Amino acid sequence: MKIAWRYLVSKKGHQAVNIISIVAVCGVVVATAALICVLSVFNGFRGLIMGKLAMLDPQVAITAAMGKTINDADSVIDAISAIPGVERAVPVIEDQALAIYAQMQMPVRLKGVPDDYNTMNDMDSVIVDGTWKLRDEVSRYAVAGAGPAVRLMVRPEFLGMVRLYAPQRQGRVNIANPMGAFRQDSVFVSGIFQLQQNSYDADLIYIPLDMARDLFDYDSEATQVEVKLQAGADEQQVMRHITQLLGNSYQVKNRLMQQREAYRLVNIEKWMAFLLLAFILVIATFNVISTLSLLIIEKDESIATLRALGANDSQISRIFVLQGWLITLAGAVTGIVIGLVLCLCQQQFGLLRLSGDPANMIISAYPVEVQWSDVLVTLALVAAVGLLTSMVTALIMRRRLTSN
Repeated sequence: MKIAWRYLVSKKGHQAVNIISIVAVCGVVVATAALICVLSVFNGFRGLIMGKLAMLDPQVAITAAMGKTINDADSVIDAISAIPGVERAVPVIEDQALAIYAQMQMPVRLKGVPDDYNTMNDMDSVIVDGTWKLRDEVSRYAVAGAGPAVRLMVRPEFLGMVRLYAPQRQGRVNIANPMGAFRQDSVFVSGIFQLQQNSYDADLIYIPLDMARDLFDYDSEATQVEVKLQAGADEQQVMRHITQLLGNSYQVKNRLMQQREAYRLVNIEKWMAFLLLAFILVIATFNVISTLSLLIIEKDESIATLRALGANDSQISRIFVLQGWLITLAGAVTGIVIGLVLCLCQQQFGLLRLSGDPANMIISAYPVEVQWSDVLVTLALVAAVGLLTSMVTALIMRRRLTSN
């Protein structure tokens, strides 16, 4: 070990070997630091997306395993509300409809919710025009996403009402009177929300629950039951209790499970970037192998001296194998430290800015979130690359010693 360390830090006989040694270490440093930074940026974007989606997604959502609706949702809610850790459970109805305002029309998703639904999530924080209000003494109201507001050209202070049409679920269609196949209602717009997530902003409109039931011809059914947990409640434990209580006829999902596709897409992008950078790291280790090959040639006299002192071929090979490990380890540790420092600076000062108009963006700088699991994965990758380097070095050394 001492001899390997001495070979690593001592000045080489040829300047080219010194330069190649520095390049080898720097290659591992840069690749490792890049891995830490890129993975942390993907973590930051994932946290940003999930944080935005969590502003409107329920903490726990319950849907029917088969079919579209939960029959007798009130009895399900009564049973869930008795579970420790559950603060509140409410029914919601979500379905497709047609919205018309003046000469504008578009298909929308209507979501019928209780009047105080904004207490279930952070809806008030994403209202960009007007306020959250679904009912007053005069009329019923809707809160529309930015997409319907733009396409229908409607705002909270407008006096016109948005007409909503939904196909009847029961009965026959009269061809002579096609409009008779639709149930319809009208509503004022009280507020506009913008989450800057297309799955919500594009076509979602919140309306009162009783209006949704009338429009879609439901009685006590609900398409989903949404649950808000008490502060400090164990989410997994509450979900297990709900599953045990309701049985296999229902699906119980937390926010991560509700956005499984979005989460999976971000993870795929993250690990694709990881594989590309891992390939670069493997290429960088070729410099380590080149360095060790030149060092083996340069140390012919030292190898002969070690043999004269009684060292066998295995002990001599181990010196250069250890040196390969030292080069890889030194580059990995230095790269991780540099990567963590860069991530910390980005978190504190936002050094790298996103291009575009800051007024139209959620954030102005690249988000960063360091996860220790990524650091461990990076270390494992570097260790694997170091093992590969050592195996190649041992092969080169064995052939060199055999030829001598």
